[in-house]
Amino acid sequence: MSLPREVPEKIEDRLIVALDVPTISAARALIDKLDGVVSFFKLGLWLQFAAGFEQLIDDLLRRDRRVFLDSKMFDIAATVRQGVARAAERGVTFVTVHGDDQIIRAAGEGKKGTNLKILVVPVLTSLDANGLRILGYRASVAELITERAQMTLTAGCDGIIAAPRDNPNEIRRAARAERLLVVTPGIRLPGASLDDHKRAGTPAEAIAAGADYLVVGRPIVKSDDPARAAAAIIENMRAAA
Repeated sequence: MSLPREVPEKIEDRLIVALDVPTISAARALIDKLDGVVSFFKLGLWLQFAAGFEQLIDDLLRRDRRVFLDSKMFDIAATVRQGVARAAERGVTFVTVHGDDQIIRAAGEGKKGTNLKILVVPVLTSLDANGLRILGYRASVAELITERAQMTLTAGCDGIIAAPRDNPNEIRRAARAERLLVVTPGIRLPGASLDDHKRAGTPAEAIAAGADYLVVGRPIVKSDDPARAAAAIIENMRAAA
């Protein structure tokens, strides 16, 4: 049965590798090692302030690689609207935003008429219920995610970032939002260290729970053989597809 969302048919195209490395040269080396295995890369703050970042985006797009620009835009509406519009012009696939309804609506306005997908970050995967209380939220993790999921589609955006244990299918059910894309970080193979993720899960668990894309950083980036590590994650994803 086909999904009511734009999700690649090939399971390997649903793996996004987070290029969490300190230099552009290290990112390029990793991209080369993953050639033929991974075609989608997340660029976050590790690289966005590094010399040569703009050229890296251009080179990835020229090589028909998809780019997830994890900028977590959080600013006044006009700034977010224009920032999203510039990202759409570049031809990237995903951009993240973070904030209230005005910010999310501005992001939806900025992407109108383009193929760019806007992902809202409701709750960082490094946070749990205690972390939310410290930040002053009274809602539970699940309640906050459901609220932001509903807001996301209403504002003309496309999806959210949610951890495996947040249960993407349950989020869609609670928010009545079958069209909601869910991109899931905090992925670890069975028995691996969770690092700083509080709501982590395995690739198979995440896919079975309804994740559309998985974002994986350290298990691949820190591996002695990144291509082999990526292939192992893809095989684990395939077990649940």
